[in-house]
Amino acid sequence: MQLGGAAGTLASLGDRGAEVAFLLAEELGLVVPVLPWHTMRLPIVELSAALAGAASVLGKIARDITLLAQSEIAEVREATSPGRGGSSTLPHKRNPVAAVAILGCTRRVPGLLSTLVSASEQEHERAAGAWHAEWETFADLLRLVGSAAALCQDLLGGLEVDVARLRANLDASGELPLSEHLTTLLSPALGRLAAHALVEEPKAAAAVSGAGVAPEKLRAALDPASYLGSTATFIDRALTAHRQREVPS
Repeated sequence: MQLGGAAGTLASLGDRGAEVAFLLAEELGLVVPVLPWHTMRLPIVELSAALAGAASVLGKIARDITLLAQSEIAEVREATSPGRGGSSTLPHKRNPVAAVAILGCTRRVPGLLSTLVSASEQEHERAAGAWHAEWETFADLLRLVGSAAALCQDLLGGLEVDVARLRANLDASGELPLSEHLTTLLSPALGRLAAHALVEEPKAAAAVSGAGVAPEKLRAALDPASYLGSTATFIDRALTAHRQREVPS
C-alpha cells in the first residue's frame, strides 16, 4: 500500500496521518509499509523480479514440451480438441499451441523487467516520468505472466506422454545413456579411468564381456529402468514442498 501525500509526510492529515494509513490498510486488507514509498521502488522491483522468475519456470516447461513434441522425438503431445493445434497447410500436424503461446508471453518478460528496474531510479520525493513508465509496463508484466501460468495449467493438465516412444528413443540410442552406469559397474575391478577408457571403445561390449562382468549383470546395467537413482525421492520431496506451500482455501 502507498499513502503518503505530496511528499510522503501525510502532512495534510495533521497528527493522524499514521492512523489514517493504518485504517486504510485495514479496510483494504493490505500491509502498512514502514514508510511511504513515493520514490522507493523496491516493492515494484521485487514483485517484478518474482514474476520474471515465474516466467522463467513457465518458459522452461514450454520449451521442453516444444522439443519433446517434435515429430522425430514425439514423446509428448498436448491434449486435442476440435480446432486446437491443427495446421492450415499440414492437416496431420498437432502443434503444441499452448506451449508456443506460453513462450510468446515469457519472451517479452525480460524487456519489461529491464524497464521496471530502470524506472526504479527516481528523483527526490516525486519522479518525473519514471513511475509513469511503470504503469503499462507493470500491467503488461502481470498480464503476460498470468496468461502464461493459466496456459501452463491447461497444458500440463492434458499432457499426453507416449511411454512406448520414450522407450523406443532410448533403445535407438544404442545404450549410450547408460555408459555412466556401466563405467560405475566396472570401476571396482578396473579402476575409474580404465573403466572409462574401456566403455569409450567402439567395441566396448566385447571388451566388457572379457572383464569379468556376468552377462545378466551387464544386461541389467544397460536397462534404463534400473538406473533411476533418487528420482522417486526427489519427486516425493517436490510434491511435499508444494503441499506445504499451498494456501488453504
